[in-house]
Amino acid sequence: MKKQIQLAGFGGQGIVLSGVILGEAAIMDGLNAVQTQSYGPESRGGAARSDVIISDAPIDYPKVVAPDILVALSQPAWDRYRGDVGKKALVIVDSDLVESDDAALGVPFSSLADELGRRIVANVIMLGTLAKVSGCVTRASLERAVLKSIPKGTEALNLEALEVGFRSG
Repeated sequence: MKKQIQLAGFGGQGIVLSGVILGEAAIMDGLNAVQTQSYGPESRGGAARSDVIISDAPIDYPKVVAPDILVALSQPAWDRYRGDVGKKALVIVDSDLVESDDAALGVPFSSLADELGRRIVANVIMLGTLAKVSGCVTRASLERAVLKSIPKGTEALNLEALEVGFRSG
């Protein structure tokens, strides 16, 4: 099993953190994982991308070559990366921010996060949905990785966001 996953959006949406959490969850599941990132010179509002490769075999190259999964949390990310995925790839978009074709699974991550009172947890909702629909990591490992990576005092909010993501998948 090998999954090449590309997460893309704006800086400030937690794209890089999401990739780190996903890779950590894979390692907790006993798999191999590598995460790389790229982002513009702006910390917020610029382009951000996190690539994660998860495999049960050694990973010999750390870059995503042909994504099996693309998650786009902004229209520019969708416009830029949608051409890189094959017809069998799983494509997930934030339907609040991205106009996509029918091949993509659209989930309103931003609106769901707003309902929880903090837009900043849209990325955690996305991770729950991604794990549910792709099976790339287990729920238990994802919960542990989220709790390991978030600020103290936000545990309940982030676990609720993760639950919303699993229900939305």
